[in-house]
Amino acid sequence: MATVFTRLLNLLFSLYSLAIVLRAFLPWLGVGAYHPLMRLLISLTEPLLAPLRRHIPPIGNMDFSPLVALALLWLLELLLQSLIAALF
Repeated sequence: MATVFTRLLNLLFSLYSLAIVLRAFLPWLGVGAYHPLMRLLISLTEPLLAPLRRHIPPIGNMDFSPLVALALLWLLELLLQSLIAALF
């Protein structure tokens, strides 16, 4: 039972992490903010990235909030996996 929850948790965190990575790299490939895929990625990731951006200023022209978000997601996933393992 714990394995099912752990795999589902891993899948959800992996998909959300992929959305953050795609949102960070697609503009470098010329995909504009009004492209349907970018609109979807922005709507999915902005609730996490916007508060981080308020506390982490850009350095030069680089926004490090996606990197911090990925690290926080990784830590949260580890914490939840440990909690699931302890409960089951």
